[in-house]
Amino acid sequence: MSVGHGGQLADLELRHRRHARVENRIRAAKDTGMRNLPFHDMNQNRIWLAVTALAADLLAWTARLALPTTAACYEPKRLRLRILATAGRLVRSALHIDSTWPWATVITTAHARLCALPVP
Repeated sequence: MSVGHGGQLADLELRHRRHARVENRIRAAKDTGMRNLPFHDMNQNRIWLAVTALAADLLAWTARLALPTTAACYEPKRLRLRILATAGRLVRSALHIDSTWPWATVITTAHARLCALPVP
């Protein structure tokens, strides 16, 4: 319970910060595919929403667990263009990333952090 005006102000600020995070997640989900329903059939759109929700969750958890703080706040489009689009190169070249690639450090840091996570 808040005591005095300072406590009320802190509670209000915390509420606004939480709301801003929710708005960011909604915007990211829309960018991941929830903006439009591509099918006429309700069941197909239900599946589409489930897949896009899973993709949004994967992006959020990957950013939180693996990416450095400078890249953790990237929007989905930026993640696709800078990091996820590199995956094809990673598979073909056995995780060799050209050191001149502008985001090589971000990718190798994320990979190392994911590899260091405990396996259940």
